[in-house]
Formats: sequence, structure tokens, C-alpha cells
Amino acid sequence: MKFKLKLGLEFLVFKLCREFRSRDSATWKHKKSDRVHVLRCSFNRIMNIIHVGLKHRGPDWSGLYQHGDCYLAHQRLAIIDPASGDQPLFNEDKTVAVTVNGEIYNHEELRKKLVNHKFRTGSDCDVIAHLYEEYGEDFVDMLDGIFSFVLLDTRDNSFIVARDAIGVTSLYIGWGLDGSVWISSELKGLNDDCEHFESFPPGHIYSSKSGGFRRWYNPAWFSEAIPSVPYDPLVLRRAFENAVTKRLMTDVPFGVLLSGGLDSSLVASITARYLVGTKAAKQWGAQLHSFCVGLEGSPDLKAAKEVADYLGTVHHEFHFTVQDGIDAIEDVIYHIETYDVTTIRASTPMFLMSRKIKSLGVKMVISGEGSDEIFGGYLYFHKAPNKEELHRETCRKIKALHQYDCLRANKATSAWGLEARVPFLDKEFINVAMSIDPEVKMIRKDEGRIEKWVLRRAFDDEKHPYLPKHILYRQKEQFSDGVGYCWIDGLKTHAARHVTDKMMFNASNIFPHNTPTTKEAYYYRMIFERFFPQNSARLTVPGGASVACSTAKAVEWDAAWKNNLDPSGRAALGVHLSAYDAETPLSNKPSKVIDSMMEVPGVAIQS
Repeated sequence: MKFKLKLGLEFLVFKLCREFRSRDSATWKHKKSDRVHVLRCSFNRIMNIIHVGLKHRGPDWSGLYQHGDCYLAHQRLAIIDPASGDQPLFNEDKTVAVTVNGEIYNHEELRKKLVNHKFRTGSDCDVIAHLYEEYGEDFVDMLDGIFSFVLLDTRDNSFIVARDAIGVTSLYIGWGLDGSVWISSELKGLNDDCEHFESFPPGHIYSSKSGGFRRWYNPAWFSEAIPSVPYDPLVLRRAFENAVTKRLMTDVPFGVLLSGGLDSSLVASITARYLVGTKAAKQWGAQLHSFCVGLEGSPDLKAAKEVADYLGTVHHEFHFTVQDGIDAIEDVIYHIETYDVTTIRASTPMFLMSRKIKSLGVKMVISGEGSDEIFGGYLYFHKAPNKEELHRETCRKIKALHQYDCLRANKATSAWGLEARVPFLDKEFINVAMSIDPEVKMIRKDEGRIEKWVLRRAFDDEKHPYLPKHILYRQKEQFSDGVGYCWIDGLKTHAARHVTDKMMFNASNIFPHNTPTTKEAYYYRMIFERFFPQNSARLTVPGGASVACSTAKAVEWDAAWKNNLDPSGRAALGVHLSAYDAETPLSNKPSKVIDSMMEVPGVAIQS
């Protein structure tokens, strides 16, 4: 058997020469019998994909390994052991090679289990090849971290591919006409060489020996049973503090993304407390650096500054205008690789901010994604009819995170060679949070329980407060809203100027899959199709009705939502303090109002 594979920041090129049985199924499977094909893909072609299409993800170093018809290529962003952790990584006799995107937080503990193995580097990912030697394919569940990797065993020409539990790291798999298998961190590594490709499922492993996918992540909350563990705020607090502190493992300058909302503020507070007297504080200075982005006068900028002052961080405030964001939309869609409306809205400010952060010499940031999915923090959860429905919706949201917020957090930052770590999506923390009886996650205004009350209560410490009280209990603002309400309004106005009513009338003919229902969605779709015209690409993007980031199933919770479908949190009528009705289009507003949305003044960066 001959094969070739490819991955993206870690960019692996594998060609698996097999004949496929079904080219129509969502996940292709091959026949048991192999038929060797000849792959005519030159060394120069592979290097061109790495350097042109994916170099932004890992600008520090390029690595390439060839074994027969197999290529493992890697673009490195050096975070741990920058001097010697270049990839691919190998076992002692170089019969096992691996290329990895991610961080293994328990690598020191795992090294202790591998006493008979010799490590070549201090990289956290160096344990993977040795764990495979010791435990076979079952070692993946031992990893605590975020990762996508491809491992090649040259002794029998077999390979495995794996992705972390929730899909924090991005990963795609594709198949060429010649029977080759390709793996890449981004679609850009596949769309010119594959007949078909798809998102690699989180929490799964693909083995060439079995010829298919196998789920390695099977937590208890995946079952249909409704959890019943009593709520203990101290247990939840300790679990999250552990999730944050383990992610401070780094050999490079880092900071926190601070929007001034509950989630990012808690991350910043725990990080600031932990840094005092640690090795990291001695290396990079005792003060934590925090970063925020927004339109002038936006809710997030004000709240973030207050939290930064409270915690004593070195705060960097980045301002952008609506026009700045609009000018970046094409680049954002190219890098994020989606046409999902809310993801693009939120990715654009993060994309602009990441560029500024990297220019300051920072290579890693801690971010607050995932909390709303775990605790029912989106405003539409106010209408959850019962605890059973709330729990099922949180499960649906977590399982889909790799298509939304994980996509944004990973790609908006990696576009500029910056790494984002997300402690709320820690495997152990999720298991603790999702085992709690969902009754305490229900929003009960008459009992003083607002959204994410469970998390707020866990960090409501009167003696040693983590945050100012009004920040701890601040209403949820989605990132795309919190950067400034004019941002979304400006996007809608811009789209209305570029998409005609006639275009919308014919939308189902032009885009039969996930047909755009708004001019904003149509505008994003046009740009996406220009970069990624293949049918496989459009199938990687989810669809369906949504209000305030809900799934299509949760739209059924309130009949009024069916006429107010918009992923903005302000679409939650009767909940958000600045709610709006989508039935009143922006195009009906006076022209001077529309023009004013496009002319929000910019302000120089303040540090």
C-alpha cells in the first residue's frame, strides 16, 4: 500500500492509494482490497501548498518528511521549546513520524509513563510517537489538550489521524481522483487537489488499518440521560481554575482577550492571580497583558477597561470603524472558510485585533469561547421550556462548536500566526459542568437567576472577589454585538447596497444548498463561492434557522422567533435590553441614519 497525506499548520500530505466504495456518502469508505494508483504530485507542488496557502498558520519554521509516497509537512508556530521542537517529530529509530497542531497540557505527566523512551525535544507534542509505540491507537484518550495530528508508522505503512474532543483545532480530510487521502488544517490545502473533502469529525480517529472513523471521545453527557449531580460552586470553580492555569504553559509572550463580558473577564482574573510569583511572570513581567477591540463607544470597550483597571493588567484597546471591518470581509471569509453569518460578524473584529496583537510580539492568547454553549448563556435560553430541553440544546451546541466559535477562535488568530487557547473547552471542565443537574442552569428571573447563574455564583467570592459585582452579573453580549451595535447594522446596510431584490428572488436557483435568506447572507455566500467553488466546500458550512445563535430546534421555543430569525443576541425579543425587530429592514431607515452607520470615526490604538 502506498499513500500520501497532508496537513496544514502542520500540513500533512498523505496519498492513500485505495479504491473507494461510495463516492456519494458523507464519509467515504474504501474497499478492503487495495489497488495502487500512481500519484503525480511533485515535491514542488507540495511545498507550494505549504508556503503559499498555509504559511500564515506557522511562520516560524517549515518541515517536510517523505517516506515512499507519503509526505508529512509542517508549518510551525513555536510556543513550547522554540529552539528544538521542529516537526515532524519521531520515535527513537525514526520508524514512527508525527506532525501535530496543538498543545498537550499533560505532557510532563505522560513522559513519566514512558520511562524506557528517549525524547529528542522538549516539545509537549514529542510524547505522541512514543505513546503510540507503547499503547497503540488507544493512546489518544490519554491526551489532555487540543490537537490535530497525523502519525505514520513506516514499519507497516499504516497511519492514524486524530482530532481533539471538541474540535478546537481545525482539520479537514479529502480524497483525490487517484485514490489519495489528504489531510489539512484548512480547506485551502485541499480544494485544488481533492475531488471530495469534508470536516474531520471532532473526538474521532481515522485508522488506515480499519479504513474508517472511530469515536475516541465518549463522555457521559453524550448519552440521552439527563444529568443529576448536585451543583457545587466550589467544585466548578476549582475545575475552571485548573482549566485556565494548565493553558498558561508557554515559552513565549502571551496575553488574554478581554471583552469585558463574564467569560473573558473570569479568564483574565484567574490568569492574573496565577501569574503572581510564577516563572511566566519573571519571564514576561509581573503584569498580564489584555486586549480588546471595538467601535468607539462600544459596550465591550468600556467594560473591558474597567476590568483591566480592576485586575491591574497592561491593557491594549484597539478601535476599528465599520468601514475598516467591511474592507476586511473578503480576507476574513478566505481565512475563516465559512459563509455563516454570525461567525463572519464575530470573526472580523477578532481578525483585526489578532493582527495588532501579533505586531506587539505576542504569540499566544487565552480566550473565553465555549461558556455560553455549556451553561446556556445565549439569551434565547430564557425561553427554554424545561431542564430537559435546555440540556439537550447545550449538548447540540457543544457538538457543533467546531463549525462556529472554534472555527473563529482558531482561524481568525492563526491567520496572523497567533494561537488562541480556550479553557472553557477543557475536556475535564466540560465533564464537570455537563454533569450538573440542568435545573440550576434554568433562567429564573423571579429567583434572581440570570443566564449563566451557575458560573457567576461559583466565582461570587465576597472575601476575595474575582471581579466587580456588576461585571460578574453583566448581561450576555455576543461578541459581534458587544464590539458595537453599529457593526451589525453597518454590515446589513452594506449588503443591501450590493445585493438586489432580483438576486434574492433567484437565490434558491443560484444557491440550492443552504439558500441565503437575507441580503447579508447572500453577500457572504458570493464571496465564499469565489474562493471555494467546490460543492464539498459549501457542505462544510452548517445551515438552518437561528435566533440569537440558537439551533434550528430551539427556534421552536417561541412562536414569535419564526419571524425574527437573526443570529444576533438582540434578536431575542423581550430579553435583550436593546432588542430589535428584524421585520423592520435597515433599508427602510432614513438615508442619513444609514450613512451615519458607515461613518463611525476611528481612533488610534491605545496601549
